[in-house]
Amino acid sequence: MPPFSQTLSSLTDIARPRRLALLAVLAMAACPSTADARIRGYDGVWNVTFATTRGNCSSGYSVPFTVTGSRVSSAGGGRVSGKVKRSGTVAVQVSVGASHASGGGRLAGVNGAGSWRGIISGDQCSGTWHATRT
Repeated sequence: MPPFSQTLSSLTDIARPRRLALLAVLAMAACPSTADARIRGYDGVWNVTFATTRGNCSSGYSVPFTVTGSRVSSAGGGRVSGKVKRSGTVAVQVSVGASHASGGGRLAGVNGAGSWRGIISGDQCSGTWHATRT
């Protein structure tokens, strides 16, 4: 029979790879898949500021939007619907009362930018937008 220290050393050598494998599996389970991480990378509330470049519409309005997964929705005021792709490309439709607009652009990191056009209080207008994730 081998001495106790040799037996203990042998058991430790057998258990170590199993523990490492278990830790690796747990680490992989705790991390989202690459696809989930890319989609979820835009999650949060975005403060979007609109500037009018054509038409007789007010400029400088800021509206909060919420991104959850690939869905864009209102974070307060108005009806907002839209989608954001893994690449950050975003398309959104907004309506408040009789006013409505659509826009598109791109989100990247904590910023975004694009263009919009619509009918605001009866006037046909278009412009740009800039977004910052809060």
